[in-house]
Amino acid sequence: MTQKVAVLGTGKIGEALLSGMIRAGWAPADLLVTARRPERADELRTRYGVNPVSNPEAAKTADTLILTVKPQDMGALLDELAPHIPADRLVISGAAGIPTSFFEERLAAGTPVVRVMTNTPALVDEAMSVISAGSHATPEHVAHAEEIFGAVGKTLRVPESQQDACTALSGSGPAYFFYLVEAMTDAGILLGLPRDKAHDLIVQSAIGAAVMLRDSGEHPVKLRENVTSPAGTTINAIRELENHGVRAALIAALEAARDRSRELASGKKD
Repeated sequence: MTQKVAVLGTGKIGEALLSGMIRAGWAPADLLVTARRPERADELRTRYGVNPVSNPEAAKTADTLILTVKPQDMGALLDELAPHIPADRLVISGAAGIPTSFFEERLAAGTPVVRVMTNTPALVDEAMSVISAGSHATPEHVAHAEEIFGAVGKTLRVPESQQDACTALSGSGPAYFFYLVEAMTDAGILLGLPRDKAHDLIVQSAIGAAVMLRDSGEHPVKLRENVTSPAGTTINAIRELENHGVRAALIAALEAARDRSRELASGKKD
């Protein structure tokens, strides 16, 4: 791994990616970082042994640029970078909702761009990163993005037309599970359990269920049916979920997330 890779805007996700790459075998000397605050840059240098640089220096020096700033800051970053990025640099965007065409229009003609939507489990090496090629990106560019993001979890290639749906499902997905655990914890307290015990019960149940979904090969309906005995406790709970429209609410929520991703692509902020 001799190529130089720069992570620009190294926040939580950028740092998770950086630390994962080092664990996967990248040499810190081959990794560059940029940060808005000097104290943050010093923190990254001390923690990982990487070299903090300015955005223009990263553009001139690195073979691959990973842009992890917020979507609303991407335009300004590209304005700063564009004069310094040669057309042979691979640009990887981690910004929700922004299509590869946004970058291609602002960078030198022919610049390869790969779009990646990852999620916060990158912090524990369990990310789901969805990868799409821009019009100038080759299979080798996509494979390189897979190698990088594979350091913090699983990767999946999809057509860019599916990125907004993937953002709704997996990009925002961890928040839905956290929300569900929060609600179930409150229910446990209502049923008479201390908060810490309710939390432990729910978290381990969630981990066990996720491992079964991943490893059993069974459809989720089959796994649910295995828990649902006739006239038992589970079917009564599921009846209430259906009575309260939980399934319909989830579908509507994901459609709303998908629509917001499209709005971000169009430049709408409010």
